Amino acid sequence: MAFDTSLPSRRAALKLAAGAAALWSAGGLRDPALAQAPRNAHTFKLGTFDITVVSDGNINLPVSFVLPNAPDAEVDALIANNGKRPETLVGQVNVVVVKTPDATVMIDTGGGTEFMPGVGLLSDNLERAGIAPDSITHVVFTHAHGDHLWGVIDPFEDGTRFTKARHFMSDVEHEFWLRSDLDTVLPEAQRGMAVGTARRLKSLGERIERTKAGTEILPGLSLMDTAGHTPGHVSVLLKSGSEQLLIGGDVISSPVISFARPDWPWGPDLDREKGIAARKRTLDMLATDKVGLLGYHLPWPGLARVEKQNSAFRYTAG
Repeated sequence: MAFDTSLPSRRAALKLAAGAAALWSAGGLRDPALAQAPRNAHTFKLGTFDITVVSDGNINLPVSFVLPNAPDAEVDALIANNGKRPETLVGQVNVVVVKTPDATVMIDTGGGTEFMPGVGLLSDNLERAGIAPDSITHVVFTHAHGDHLWGVIDPFEDGTRFTKARHFMSDVEHEFWLRSDLDTVLPEAQRGMAVGTARRLKSLGERIERTKAGTEILPGLSLMDTAGHTPGHVSVLLKSGSEQLLIGGDVISSPVISFARPDWPWGPDLDREKGIAARKRTLDMLATDKVGLLGYHLPWPGLARVEKQNSAFRYTAG
């Protein structure tokens, strides 16, 4: 009997690696984050826009990381279940595709298969939703954290997955992640991610069009300044007819904490005071103007309504 001793192709090797990343424990059980992630897209209309939400999976972040300075008793009052505080908070990764009369826009691109366990489903789920990468005409990044950016690169070709699309990122954000002294301004927990982010930005090169908050990328699709989580973080405001929807990126991340205690520092925010101000300002706008929210990490499919509640806010799904 002859055995094939040739090395696997790069594509086959990467597929094997992606499969291995989706397994956990010696028993080979599927990562529970991936197992629980939605596979079917969620679609709805906003005026003349057709909107599809596609899952890239979900992420788990330690409570100690996301709430570094919050009082223990108040944290437990918000998130403890039967008196026991969870070790991690689970966030969905909700990637949005907006079809306007003249364009198809993807907002953020998931984390790909190299960022962390729990993400990397975008490519398969786009295919399941009938959305071909070549149909995307615009890619807009809210910011350059790994779970929003890393999925843009085709691991088989080292270029963008979306070869016919224009790619947009705020100039402040782009410049920040390519700083030569980034290690000196980042917390240690984010330095490894920064290396991967810089590599992908360099790979994209001049494909990224640097823009500014306030820019209207397309009719009815504009960028809103929500910096704080990162220096150039933007959210995407959609307007069609009398309807509006904010695709918020990471300005609002938790359906409980971000609404009930927007004044608490959020651990992943690079400028925590500015992050608090952006969160409060955004929530107030959403509640006052009755604008819908689609949150990248809010419970699937990320849609929410915001209401004022005393000195804070209330989250309602839908």
